[in-house]
Amino acid sequence: MTGIGNTDLSIDLAGRVAIVTGGTRGLGARIALVLVRAGAHVVVCGRNRPDDLPAGMDFHAVDVRDAEQAKAFVDAVARDHGRLDILVNNAGGSPQAAAATASPRFFDAILKLNLHSAMYLSQAAYPHLLAAGGASIVNIASVSGIRPSPMTAAYGAAKAGLLSLTQSLAQEWGPEGIRVNAIIVGLMQTETSDETYGDEAAQAAVARSLPLQRMGRGDDVAGAVLWLCSGLASWVSGARINVDGGGERPYFLDLVKGN
Repeated sequence: MTGIGNTDLSIDLAGRVAIVTGGTRGLGARIALVLVRAGAHVVVCGRNRPDDLPAGMDFHAVDVRDAEQAKAFVDAVARDHGRLDILVNNAGGSPQAAAATASPRFFDAILKLNLHSAMYLSQAAYPHLLAAGGASIVNIASVSGIRPSPMTAAYGAAKAGLLSLTQSLAQEWGPEGIRVNAIIVGLMQTETSDETYGDEAAQAAVARSLPLQRMGRGDDVAGAVLWLCSGLASWVSGARINVDGGGERPYFLDLVKGN
């Protein structure tokens, strides 16, 4: 399906081949599963092979921070499956570290994982996506890239760079039929929420602070990825789509009487 002229708005990705980096757990695993359920054959990558994979999904062990490994991985997927239609640059993350004491090695590692890897994989995927026609790249960014990110400064800088990269690639590759978009992910409930937000009571307070009164779930982001990869988004490129429950409340409002 390539548009909304047809009354059937279901998304069918049958015959498409997709790569989801960091797709073995957390948000990446949900994205991969939703694409599989829509009919795509999905290849996920990570450091370690998961115990089991759903039907329609394959795994490659890859360090996406290494340009040569990234290229070899993408080329192998296109060779083994005859094509590549979708690339989801999801791999990322960062532990907390004070900016004043974070080492150059730490900063480099965070940028390589969250920014450089997306460039390596996109470059490697380019000729295969070009051959497929109507291809889609989705970069998973973060609210840390559009507002201050204290204690994760390197991560925030990398995600800001990823948003810029998204729009630049959309401009360069759009005439060749490759759409490139980014999703700005808000505050998410994950298996490591306790480490990020604190105990259950703290997480409930965070949820209440958001306009939609809850933190995000994997399927919230996965649904946006699915739409961006479909014909329903055929004229969407260079977009930065906020999936954040309405956004974080400005702190100063809590200090102003009556707000």
